[in-house]
Amino acid sequence: MIRININIGEVQKRLNFFRSLVKDTTPLMRAVAGIMLNSTKKNFAESGRPRWVESARAKREGGKTLQDSGLLLRSLESHSGRNYAMVGTNMKYAAIHQFGGKTRPHIIRPRDKGGLYWPGAAHPFQSVNHPGSKIPARPFLLLTTLEEKKIEQAAIKYLGDAK
Repeated sequence: MIRININIGEVQKRLNFFRSLVKDTTPLMRAVAGIMLNSTKKNFAESGRPRWVESARAKREGGKTLQDSGLLLRSLESHSGRNYAMVGTNMKYAAIHQFGGKTRPHIIRPRDKGGLYWPGAAHPFQSVNHPGSKIPARPFLLLTTLEEKKIEQAAIKYLGDAK
């Protein structure tokens, strides 16, 4: 019979130390949420990374895709806690822009008592049946490899500062 005794006292001490660090990662998660929020804002500033398909409105009127009124960008929020970090929005239309899809068919009616008219139309219309629109995915909740590295560096710094 061969018996090997290993003194794991120091190893156990270090493992216990690291276990105590990960019990409350609130500071790290706050930093990660900040990195994610900054990344999302940069996606809007650069019209996507990779670049989004330009919207019909942006082509027609100028301006930037997903930034007609600025509501979507302003609605972004970051949240963090002991073991989570997240960025999101409460805008109902955000999902179709993030993932793409098709809007449902609907009827367009005039805003006032007049009719609907556009250049080239033979006459005003009381309503128009819209078949729905195909919306390409324009992922704005997206991290690049640069942000992933920043998160990794934040985690390394967090563990290093906890010594």
